[in-house]
Amino acid sequence: MLKKMSSLFFVSVLLFIAHSAAAIEIKEVTSAKGIKAWLVEDHTNPILTVDIAFRGGSALDPDGKEGLANLVSSTLDEGAGDITSQNFQQKLEDLAISLSFDSRLDSFSGSLRTLKRNQTIAFELLRLALTNPRFDSEPVERIRSQIIANIRRQSENPRRIARRTLFAKLFPNHPYGRPSNGTEDSVKVIKRVDLRIFVQQRLARNNLIVSVVGDITEDELKVQLDQTFGELPEKASPWKIAEVTPDATKKTIVVEKSIPQSIITFAQPGIKRDHPDFFSAYVMNYVLGGGGFESRLYEEIREKRGLAYSAYSYLAPLNHAGIIVGGAGTANARTAETVKVLRDEWAKMNAKGLTIRELQDAKTYLTGSYPLRFSSSGRIAGMMTGIQLEKLGLDYIDKRNGYIEAVTLKDVNRVAAELLDPNKITMVVVGKPKGITSTP
Repeated sequence: MLKKMSSLFFVSVLLFIAHSAAAIEIKEVTSAKGIKAWLVEDHTNPILTVDIAFRGGSALDPDGKEGLANLVSSTLDEGAGDITSQNFQQKLEDLAISLSFDSRLDSFSGSLRTLKRNQTIAFELLRLALTNPRFDSEPVERIRSQIIANIRRQSENPRRIARRTLFAKLFPNHPYGRPSNGTEDSVKVIKRVDLRIFVQQRLARNNLIVSVVGDITEDELKVQLDQTFGELPEKASPWKIAEVTPDATKKTIVVEKSIPQSIITFAQPGIKRDHPDFFSAYVMNYVLGGGGFESRLYEEIREKRGLAYSAYSYLAPLNHAGIIVGGAGTANARTAETVKVLRDEWAKMNAKGLTIRELQDAKTYLTGSYPLRFSSSGRIAGMMTGIQLEKLGLDYIDKRNGYIEAVTLKDVNRVAAELLDPNKITMVVVGKPKGITSTP
């Protein structure tokens, strides 16, 4: 009864907020200099959120200088133009402006949030950070030390060890297999001139994506786009990253560490975001391991056997490869049983697919929960940036649920049979697992 009431409450919440998604109107704005942005006007509150991204991320770091993009993202706001690091940070704090940057394998991003009354200075600080960062010695060395200290901490973190080992095995001799934050040695040899070269070569108008949500009009935004991004180089330096198929050899890697619980991370080849079967795979994975409390992995591993607090899987489409990733954590003594259940559920989904009830329930949740993603201006801006990065189109938000609804049982079970293969899973276990050893 309680579960039914919870479900009814959940549905009522979704219906209550669904109008938010339906009411979102995305406009494509083009400035006089041809700089494009997606805009959602919202004059309810005097707040402005800007999300930007540049195509090309840490996968482009030079060999031996892994962590370059991460170091740049951590130092761009440490002084720019004639404003020193301390004064730059003080301006942000005094005016309640939030400005940050981040790097991922395939993109380099930034986020700006400001009150309407500070719009001009906020955009100016963003402009300076992107076009004229100082990279003074003191802040660069301070941030470098922080990054190296974090790398050392992560080297003892079982989950970080598992993920790093997994990607190295999946993508040997490819940029995706390298640690995106770098190593102690690689971060130490990055010079300040490398940071400047990165900015000059990577941050350009032709690989720029801009998403804006909040209290600004189209005409105001056009002016800000030219003032903020007009000085960027027209084109980024050309680059090429090879397409790669993840290693599909069934293997188990045990990394021994004296901890009471084994951390399990695994993956197999998947599909990229532009694959025609993406939505079928998305629905399939929701039932397999992406649906939280409702997924098969959670039900079999947590609910029925009490082997772990969580068990999950998710699609991880990269620009040049696709993988399906999963994981769990369990007591060392029960690791072998947990791994067996994981592989058994993988094989069961491959052989028998979903039931019609599972498909219907998955569709109901995936379409009904979509409005929850529009709960803040930051989330909306981030979604628009993701849609632009994936080249999904201005009308994707309107069409997305239709793509989910169009998935048939035949589609999803065909994809399960073609895609899932327990004999292609690379399994990494960090801990002192009983009954599990590394394969040759």
